[in-house]
Amino acid sequence: MKNSMKVLIGIVVIVLLIIMSGVGGYNSLINRSEEVDASLSEISVQLQRRNDLIPNLVETVQRYAQHEEQIFTDIAEARSRLMGANTVAEQAEGDAAMTGALSRLLAISENYPDLKANENFINLQDELAGTENRIATARRTYNNSAKKYNASIRRFPTNIFATSLGFESVVYFEAEEGASDNPNIGDLFGE
Repeated sequence: MKNSMKVLIGIVVIVLLIIMSGVGGYNSLINRSEEVDASLSEISVQLQRRNDLIPNLVETVQRYAQHEEQIFTDIAEARSRLMGANTVAEQAEGDAAMTGALSRLLAISENYPDLKANENFINLQDELAGTENRIATARRTYNNSAKKYNASIRRFPTNIFATSLGFESVVYFEAEEGASDNPNIGDLFGE
């Protein structure tokens, strides 16, 4: 009787350890998933901040560069595309389009010395530069969270129950192909 009781207690202890390990693994996955969601939300917040700055910047530039209509159209289209993004990939594409349009807008300021000296324009440019830095930081944070999460759902033994519980890998926030190429100055001015 004593030996069977020891075996039973041993089995109960092993089962409890397995259950506790599973619960701990599940809770860890939930925490990682929440980190990914929070990081993605921070990217959205910073992109929205940039979108909110853009109308003021465009209005300031329009006062000086009324005949530069194409750049204003490009910015409006990029802004709409970014605001309508539903996935990380769409958000990355919209962000790349917006970055390109803003680069062309800021390049236009070189042709207008009065605009470059305008205090409102300078302040908006500084705010935009700060926002761009925040966006870059938010992207890095998201990608680090995505890396940790993706690795955790692929590691043994967590991978055994991660897929059965519906945990799927997340995509990284990546730049569009060719984003690392140096822009052609003629392209910035539509030449």
